[in-house]
Amino acid sequence: MNKIVLWSLCAAFAGFLFGFDTVVISGAEKQLQQIWQSSDAFHGTFVIGMALWGTVAGALFGSFPTNFLGRKKSLFFIGILYVISALGSALVDDPYTFGIFRFTGGLGVGASTIAAPAYISEIAPEKDRGRLVAFYQFNIVLGMLAAYASNYLLRETGSEPWRWMIGMEALPALIYTFLVLVIPQSPRWLISQDKIEKARSILAKIDTSKDLDSKIAEIKRQSDHGKSSKENILMKKYRKPLILAFLIAFFNQFSGINALLYYAPRIFEEAGLEESASLLSSIGVGVTNIIFTFLALFLIDRLGRRTLMFIGSIGYIVSLAMVSAAFFLDWGGMSVPIFIFIFIAAHAIGQGSVIWVFISEIFPNHLRAGGQAFGSSTHWVLAAIIPSLVPVLFGSIGAGWVFACFAFMMVLQLLFVKFMMPETKGKSLEDLGLGLSDRE
Repeated sequence: MNKIVLWSLCAAFAGFLFGFDTVVISGAEKQLQQIWQSSDAFHGTFVIGMALWGTVAGALFGSFPTNFLGRKKSLFFIGILYVISALGSALVDDPYTFGIFRFTGGLGVGASTIAAPAYISEIAPEKDRGRLVAFYQFNIVLGMLAAYASNYLLRETGSEPWRWMIGMEALPALIYTFLVLVIPQSPRWLISQDKIEKARSILAKIDTSKDLDSKIAEIKRQSDHGKSSKENILMKKYRKPLILAFLIAFFNQFSGINALLYYAPRIFEEAGLEESASLLSSIGVGVTNIIFTFLALFLIDRLGRRTLMFIGSIGYIVSLAMVSAAFFLDWGGMSVPIFIFIFIAAHAIGQGSVIWVFISEIFPNHLRAGGQAFGSSTHWVLAAIIPSLVPVLFGSIGAGWVFACFAFMMVLQLLFVKFMMPETKGKSLEDLGLGLSDRE
């Protein structure tokens, strides 16, 4: 089991870079807007938004290298993209080149949401799969915390602190790229490429209690069926997992989580905190996120994915309603940070820990990368649109109404969990692939 944990952690470190890249811009974005004298619309849609659209492209097309090169090679090239993005973004002098390098990093983020959860789900035993795939989310929030702390510590470095903030990402990106070299290839991907003996040696290390011959035969049967029938995720028989992937990704973003992460310092300043206090409160967001994600690691294979989504949905509704009320009633002080910490806790224990696990489980082996791509691209299209609109919406309708809309969407998420979401804990990927498809 130690080998599986090590391999999972190495692959999941892609999530650290995802988290770091996602929020490192929060400490630099106001400096960049002042330096380049950008309008709110250009700043939100281009300077901030280019990374998000890169993520959309990475999510849309990341299934191709994940399928054809394999999960391991895809994870390696993702690391290279992060290194290029970090160094390039830190060294440029204009918003357009900056946007291009941020787009490159976004490609890595989007592709990692396909390759890393798919890889970990395919090497993990059924009883530990939720916890091991959730390492990816844990690394995301660890990366976010590291970025918030890094931004705070580098806030007065040199005449242009934003360069140090953004360039710092190159260091963990290089470490991750070398770590990927030590992990084996996915045995399920190897079987799909008819490399049976190589897959057998890896499967033997993963779970010695299994009858390997019958396990390999079961995996190969599904893989061969997918090849012979030339199936794709848009076929009628796979509409149920497709709808589930769409809805969990849709609600993830309509919680407002990415909007808050990108603009945390700005939101705290809107609530009346001074700039240094707002940056420090952002670190509180990271600490809360990591504590409750760590708790979710222990609960996801015990309570199940659906139960955590119930808990998270209720926490979302309460906390978002209170944040909205704080802005409407001008409560000020630490009320907004406290309610946002509750919101982050609800996200970490629910959607944050469940989304990548759930999407990686509900599609058959031969369609997993395509299914991950669909769920991830839904997530990232919305993650590009919603945060890009935040500066404009705050200035037009106000923060109170923005958070009220997010709270209403979480009521709808609670109904989705209650009436549509199945439980996937403890079931094999092959059984889930068959059980959630409409048999013809």
